[in-house]
Amino acid sequence: MIKALWRFMLVGVCLITLAGPAQPIGLAATPAIDPQACSPLPPPGGTIVNVSSVLQLENAVNSAASGTTILIANGTYNLDGVYLRIDVPNITLRSASGNREAVILDGNYQTEEVIQVVASNVTIADMTLREAYYHPIHVSTSGSAHTLNTLIYNVHIVDPGEQAIKINPATSGYYTDNGVIACSHIELTDAGRPHIRNNCYTGGVDAHQSRNWVIRDNLIEGFWCSSGLSEHGIHLWRGCRDTTVERNVLKNNARGIGFGLTTDPGGRTYSDNPCPAASGYVDDYGGVIRNNFVYANHSNLFASEYHFDCGICAWNSCNARILHNTIYSTDPTNTFSAIEWRFPNTTAMLTNNLVNDQMRERDGAHGTLSNNVTTAQAGWFVNASTGDLHLLSTATTVIDQVTAPAEVSDDVDGDPRPIGSAADMGADEYGIPAPATVTDLHVTRAITASNVLTATLRWTPPAGALTTTLRYSGTLITTAHWNEATLLTTTLSGTASGFTATVPYQVGMIYFALKAQNETGWSALSNIAFWPQQFVYLPVIFKNNS
Repeated sequence: MIKALWRFMLVGVCLITLAGPAQPIGLAATPAIDPQACSPLPPPGGTIVNVSSVLQLENAVNSAASGTTILIANGTYNLDGVYLRIDVPNITLRSASGNREAVILDGNYQTEEVIQVVASNVTIADMTLREAYYHPIHVSTSGSAHTLNTLIYNVHIVDPGEQAIKINPATSGYYTDNGVIACSHIELTDAGRPHIRNNCYTGGVDAHQSRNWVIRDNLIEGFWCSSGLSEHGIHLWRGCRDTTVERNVLKNNARGIGFGLTTDPGGRTYSDNPCPAASGYVDDYGGVIRNNFVYANHSNLFASEYHFDCGICAWNSCNARILHNTIYSTDPTNTFSAIEWRFPNTTAMLTNNLVNDQMRERDGAHGTLSNNVTTAQAGWFVNASTGDLHLLSTATTVIDQVTAPAEVSDDVDGDPRPIGSAADMGADEYGIPAPATVTDLHVTRAITASNVLTATLRWTPPAGALTTTLRYSGTLITTAHWNEATLLTTTLSGTASGFTATVPYQVGMIYFALKAQNETGWSALSNIAFWPQQFVYLPVIFKNNS
């Protein structure tokens, strides 16, 4: 059975009622973005400024004090040359509605860069950015400070003139580190492609000299030109280090994910010498590329000058780890490499990848390969022709075949590995995981009479559960003693969220717990609810400042 892609955000408490689970953001149509990892951001705090016009937006950004959240009302904002430069730390710029398609900042190819970030702890979320002449978002440095902890979240970027998100320092010795790009859709469409200049100088995410970025749960598509070679959908180079690229879907890009590129010196170096065996300049250090879908199926891409050049490329990249990715091309004849590693300083670990084209070592690079498959068949996937690369049961060659590295504990959907007896090759783990653990079981009402206790229990049912089993005991229920506890009732539906039961009671504590089950197996033991509820009252101590 193909797994259901629904998750709940569960917060563990005992004996209090929780709000319902956070609902996932509406994402671009793709089956491989983990909705639990893309829950809405928390409500804004601090100083809040609401804007509903270009002038108000420009003034709010220019006058914002640290700690300000600027909320943009729904609508299309034709910037026509106006740009937003955030040079104060701790600023959030987001839509008021949380609907990224309802707030559009349109540069109309007149605004050079829609949003410039040159201060730390800036969040850009929940909006669409269109048609910047250069970059819709540019993260850089200014003056004598690093730019740290940028968060770009639930943003839709359409038709940039150059790279959609540019990340690079502009001042010597200060860097753009520790950022996150998540849950976003970045695309170059046929309408925007004629606006690309300079021999196809475009791409999705382009980072220079930046460390500790996480790029996850995004859909990035369409970065190619009829002539000229686009940069990658995701590209880290010029001395980037320790990047995590995971759970992304890359569709019809000339080059998918790239660590490193050039052998020409000039990028960032590190005093701790992370690659002591390298001889000369290294363009990218460390980092992991895991659990990504990369595919190409567009005839115009295949007919372009450079075709589908590579799915994952590590060039002059030291200690890159390329783990559990699935790469599929519907036209292998016009595909150069599914995965390639190039140049003598490149040392790459390539483990458990599933592809249908060459994995290619070039120009003296060094790769350590383990359990990779280069002959993936269309019939192994839900729909290879459209890029749904989730596994079918027919993919027995790659299901339950490998041990996942310790740093690959989930899959492209955020499901745990393994689900079966061993892990699967590629980005998808076939099957449905056991239900999530219930963490909010609680007693909402209890009555004692005639040596019995009537108690009402409530909980949030985990997604995909088929049945729920409740037990009670006069002693604390543990996983080891679950079967020794008494059944509270016959098996309940997996969607049940409450039950009222009457049990024998004279004195002392009664404990309640539950487990949920689906076709894969049982959840872990829930939190323990109990009655009587006991409260601890702590004294309030006031400090006398007189």
